[in-house]
Amino acid sequence: MPWNPDIYNQFKDIRFKPFYDLSELITADKMEHAVDLGCGTGEQTAILSEQFSQATFLGVDSSAEMLSKSHKLETERLKFRQSSVENFLAEPKTWDLIFSNAALQWLEDHQVLFPQLISKLNVGGQLAIQMPYQPENILNKILFELAMEEPYRSYLRGWNRPSSVLDMDTYAQLLFDNGLDQLNLSLRVYPLIAADADMLYNFIAGSALIPYMEQLEEDKKSVFVTEFKTRIKKHFTKFPAIYSFKRILLYGRKR
Repeated sequence: MPWNPDIYNQFKDIRFKPFYDLSELITADKMEHAVDLGCGTGEQTAILSEQFSQATFLGVDSSAEMLSKSHKLETERLKFRQSSVENFLAEPKTWDLIFSNAALQWLEDHQVLFPQLISKLNVGGQLAIQMPYQPENILNKILFELAMEEPYRSYLRGWNRPSSVLDMDTYAQLLFDNGLDQLNLSLRVYPLIAADADMLYNFIAGSALIPYMEQLEEDKKSVFVTEFKTRIKKHFTKFPAIYSFKRILLYGRKR
């Protein structure tokens, strides 16, 4: 997907808060080799490498655009690589920390993905994952429902993107069944105070909207966006408005 780091970083402060909350769950002991999956611009990986100075860090992201400036952050202990998570999972190396902030929601079949991730942890290794809870976030719901209706369904040739994010009970069972303990799972709300509907649109335009725009022919994009903005305004009728953006934080340590 053609990610735009400038658009994504318009909401940098909002996106960094769950990162800090997730990083607070991590402990420094027995950590030598750590990886950040879906590291984006690499700024957060650099923060982790400073926080856990005894470990080496690898930032992995599939987007060349997001990684375009990451080389400036590299040190002896911090490196970056363009790669998919699927290719990462195919490698034999194991890790003391697998970290991922707001990335794994893009991957399918978490019932398979999470056991694969856990298999890459050393004994005592830590898994720390944060994802938007898309099934309960209003803008995601509006977008999904729009894509199901005509003429937009035809514009997208029947394509839509149901969220791969599971419920909390399922994640708890997956982590436990695959050998993690010291579990810490939470659903948290990170409020966005929006001055107008355009701010809400821009918030999702830098993430969940991207694959929809990829699917649309050029002359259909403006029509789709106009209707999407109209529906946002129908839902949020008073501004400033609070958008209760929900995220899940998952942590465990391998037995």
